[in-house]
Amino acid sequence: MEKLKFKLLIAYEGTAYQGWQVQKIGTGVQEKIEEAFGRIFPSVRRIHGSSRTDTGVHALGMVAHVEIPKSEFKMPAARLALALNALLPDDIRVLSAVRTPPDFHARFDATSKQYRYFVWNHHAMNPLLIKRAWHFPVKLDLANMRAAAKIFIGRHDFRCFAGTRSYEMESNVRTLTRCDIKKSGQQLTFIIEGDGFLYKMCRGIVGTLVQVGQGKIPLERVAEILASRDRRVAGMTAPAHGLVLWEVYYDKSRKTTSGSRKRSP
Repeated sequence: MEKLKFKLLIAYEGTAYQGWQVQKIGTGVQEKIEEAFGRIFPSVRRIHGSSRTDTGVHALGMVAHVEIPKSEFKMPAARLALALNALLPDDIRVLSAVRTPPDFHARFDATSKQYRYFVWNHHAMNPLLIKRAWHFPVKLDLANMRAAAKIFIGRHDFRCFAGTRSYEMESNVRTLTRCDIKKSGQQLTFIIEGDGFLYKMCRGIVGTLVQVGQGKIPLERVAEILASRDRRVAGMTAPAHGLVLWEVYYDKSRKTTSGSRKRSP
């Protein structure tokens, strides 16, 4: 059976969902999109995402791929995203759906991913960001946090920042190419980019950096924590609702970049 493969760029507000993936208990974003596909193309049972996200985490740049039997595809390709969005809840949107080569894989072809974490650092919370930023009312030492963030760049074993898993990872080594903090008024944006991430790793890094800024973890201790590979000595896990899967990158020679935004300076 001849099939057409599409690359999807997906955004969602994750408050109501137990993460991206289909769940045994609760609802994942993937499940909602698969239900929409099934109503249009009866043979489509599964879409394949580039990443997992935890309960309550958001996305602006989730990439997925899907194969649709050519015999069932009766619309112009440009209308696919519109057709899906008509069947999806308002907190999930397919931003684009484009044809892609048959050998493209949303997960295995990804070269790097960027997450952003938002902190509102003021004694009074911005009510417009209550579901999209961590309210941290204590004044933070931004210079120390930025110095600590640089320590994470490079290839390291990041198990001390990962959450407990029910399965054993083949390797806890990941490479971060970016870990910095931008400030705009009272909002802090943590930008973390790398070739892969462990379960709750970004949130463990952010929680540790915030505690450095708070003065609870000395700057000189951060390298020791990273080298310890012991979750018990690292900082807190930041809440899920401040985290956004911002973008997934692909080899540009394959013309499969997510294409939603340019890299930040």
